[in-house]
Amino acid sequence: MRMMRRTVFPAALVLMAAACASPAREPQAPTASGTAPAARAAAEVDPAQIVPGAIVVDFKDGTTKAQFDAWEKEWGVDLEFNSIEGADDGVTLAVGVDDVDAALEKIRQNPAVESAEPLLEIHASYTPNDPQYAQQWNLRMIDMPRAWERSRGKGVVVAVIDTGIAYEDYDDFKQVPDLKGVKFVKGYDFVNDDEHANDDHGHGTHVAGTIAQATDNGQGVAGVAFEATLMPVKVLNHFGSGTTADIADAIRFAADHGARVINLSLGGGGYAQVMASAVEYARKKGVTVVAAAGNGGRGKVEYPAAYPGAIAVSAVGPDGTLAPYSSFGRELDIAAPGGDKRQGDAGGIIQNTIDPRDPSRSVYASYQGTSMATPHVAAVAAMLYAAGAKSPDEVEQALYAGAKPVGNVAWSEQYGHGVLNAEASLKHFRGESETAWSPLYWALGLMALVLLSLRGRERPGFLNILVRPAFFAPLLLATVGVFFARSWFGGASGLGSDAVDLASLPIPDWQRIIFGRGRTVNPLFYSALIPLGLSLPAIAWKGMRPAVGGLALGFAGFLAYAAWTGAPSLAWMPFTFIARPWLVFHTVMCLVIGRAMLKREEA
Repeated sequence: MRMMRRTVFPAALVLMAAACASPAREPQAPTASGTAPAARAAAEVDPAQIVPGAIVVDFKDGTTKAQFDAWEKEWGVDLEFNSIEGADDGVTLAVGVDDVDAALEKIRQNPAVESAEPLLEIHASYTPNDPQYAQQWNLRMIDMPRAWERSRGKGVVVAVIDTGIAYEDYDDFKQVPDLKGVKFVKGYDFVNDDEHANDDHGHGTHVAGTIAQATDNGQGVAGVAFEATLMPVKVLNHFGSGTTADIADAIRFAADHGARVINLSLGGGGYAQVMASAVEYARKKGVTVVAAAGNGGRGKVEYPAAYPGAIAVSAVGPDGTLAPYSSFGRELDIAAPGGDKRQGDAGGIIQNTIDPRDPSRSVYASYQGTSMATPHVAAVAAMLYAAGAKSPDEVEQALYAGAKPVGNVAWSEQYGHGVLNAEASLKHFRGESETAWSPLYWALGLMALVLLSLRGRERPGFLNILVRPAFFAPLLLATVGVFFARSWFGGASGLGSDAVDLASLPIPDWQRIIFGRGRTVNPLFYSALIPLGLSLPAIAWKGMRPAVGGLALGFAGFLAYAAWTGAPSLAWMPFTFIARPWLVFHTVMCLVIGRAMLKREEA
């Protein structure tokens, strides 16, 4: 009896894409295999839905297991009924198929086959019952229906540093109805110096609504991370203006009182060291700071978004292109829906807020601006923290990897790494967290390749290499770093945060600390330069060779993994497509260096 492999993908988690089949009334080729519907389905399917190496075959009713067992050898697959319904409906499943396209081509020729196609994984799409949700094009643009199935930001504190939030009934202030049920922690009013950070303008409440408006409550509209917790922090008065001193104090306050994400939908003016220091302070405390690029419609990102350590956000309209008012520039990180009301209110971002003429009156207002784009990013950052992200670096990596590129470039001054996509970022984070050791696995695999390429009497031996700290420690440092350093030592007294950050990163990523966090990575670190430089003195001092060999193979694993998963944007390169060839070339160079260092000299 054959071992059934179909249990790898339980039938409860995957569905056949029957909806992709062509209606019977449409003209199609007169073949038993239904080639025309199959071609149409292939054109409509999102590649991300395809389960690798799995196919579903629907036989005509009455086809027996004995019959399709006899055909399997020719097809090169192992089919089993998908469920107890299989004997009646003829739906079968095969997994572990090496060449799906070739197998399907053969299977579709059999007259007993009604359809044969790749197996698709279908995700539930969460649709809230908020009556005005249909008007929120911005949530569909960033793929929130599917993202909500992965995370909703539960328990993550997001500080909204703005005009305040209509979060409580206090004196003449009233909580807006669509924030009822949302969780809040104590904030502060830096304008009036009290603990009641109520909104007398409307801007801050609108921003807070995008982050965590009460959702699926049968009222109004939805929010992005609606299970997150909001911290109201007022720094702007009823005219919408404030001071750099108040904003700097507010950033530090939020970082010191449990915020994991800070939203700064404000900006303008020149560089202020007090604010730059506050952003740096928050980031070193593990807080993700998200800020609006500005509404000047010019090629200059405004402060605080332009400060190192802040995620700078530009705005796009419903068509996904840069809004005419949005600022942009070399400091930009990512774009998000901010609205474009040239065609009316439907093009704006709608949320529940207050009437600025009467703070006790609630309205649903359509706004536009990079101020509206920023909370989308802040909310997805909260969702990533709720999904298990530990640091701003992890959050940023997932945000940028999941962003949808515009114009087929890895980064641009208008869109940064692309337009925000919550589902893709959460999916990327899950994949990265499940394969956190992948660069090390690459390095070990390449090490085996290097050692096997040596003649027998030149090989130092696998175990002899692996058990030597002089070899293995540099290999580990170059691939994954001392990844536990931030969680183990980050809060220890006497240990500088820069030193902890440096130790926790793979050596190629030390460029983040040395050169500062930038929008592109330093190609000198993402290369064979460091192993090559250290290999020169190792020619004379043989004792260095195991360490340099481990370092070189560690760099090879890191660079190979970076090239495989998606090459980063490299500084100083005239074209973005050069990044992957650069990484591949330097991977090979590191392998050559590693081979030379590990080669045992003949006696």
